[in-house]
Amino acid sequence: MGAPKYARFSVDFDEWFPQGLYLVGEITPMTEYQSQEDKARNRPIRPRVDEVTGRPLFRGTFADPSAEKDREKSVTLEFACAHQPVPPAAVAGLPFRPVVLEGMTVAPRAETSGQAKWLTWTSRATGMTAPSSASADGTAAGKPTSSRSSADTTGRAAA
Repeated sequence: MGAPKYARFSVDFDEWFPQGLYLVGEITPMTEYQSQEDKARNRPIRPRVDEVTGRPLFRGTFADPSAEKDREKSVTLEFACAHQPVPPAAVAGLPFRPVVLEGMTVAPRAETSGQAKWLTWTSRATGMTAPSSASADGTAAGKPTSSRSSADTTGRAAA
């Protein structure tokens, strides 16, 4: 039996990003591809939508300090939500904004280029928040406090 087309598996944020995740830059809306002919005819630019939820997509670039390879340290997340996600407030003294994703899911996706084949993971989440400060027992909790958005990230794993 094959897996359903849009099968997603639940994962824990702390397992997927053990050293956290940091927003680099801004969150921007994604648009559908527009050909030169469409541009010449002044056709309106349409926002891209998530195939499962039907919500508009937004994109941001994040840094993953736990990535083993340099090419995997920069992660692009796609957010599927009704409104553009608002990142957490900047932390004084840090060039990046630390974030926590809640309700994460992953889905494997096969990629090919000529004879080369590899596995790509598409990760999504239901929210993006600021990490909480240390908990009462002195350990970093990293639990989200608020937000309602979805995210999508793609990373490669050798096959």
